[in-house]
Amino acid sequence: MWSIKLVAGKRDPEQEKEAQAWIEAVTGERFPPGLPYEIALRDGIILCRLMNRLAPGIVGKINTSGGDYKMMDNLSQFQKACVKYGVPDVDLFQSTDLWDQKNIAAVTITIFAIGRTAYKHPEWRGPWLGPRPSEENKREFSEQQLRAGEAIIGLQAGTNKGATQAGQSFGASRKIILGK
Repeated sequence: MWSIKLVAGKRDPEQEKEAQAWIEAVTGERFPPGLPYEIALRDGIILCRLMNRLAPGIVGKINTSGGDYKMMDNLSQFQKACVKYGVPDVDLFQSTDLWDQKNIAAVTITIFAIGRTAYKHPEWRGPWLGPRPSEENKREFSEQQLRAGEAIIGLQAGTNKGATQAGQSFGASRKIILGK
């Protein structure tokens, strides 16, 4: 059973491996050998290629050479592509999370969010990452059904079965001292 285990910025090596394997399967390219996960993703090239495989042309130009500014531009383009693709803003990492390696767990969360969003794109027939998101299950009720529901006290509301607060006392009684 899949579950997100990334809590409060803590890294989960198993989920990083799962995210890496998914990226490799989607792009058809292996991560550079010997490079840690966060270093391989740092320049944004792999992430931009991932988005272009999911939605061809969503990232216009991927900078493969140049200075830090060009590589940071890749991360910015990647994030814009994620928003266009439908990834919720709350699931996106900040560029500095990856660039400065401050919060690699947030990067993994973003990759899993892309994997969930891919389910919503019927044109994508490749590998999936994570569970399928739930869909709307809209129901229509008649006026009679709605009225009948108003008369029922749900079990979530509980019951007091005649309970009262008689006999309860909490803490010490209040002492009022005059003249001080």
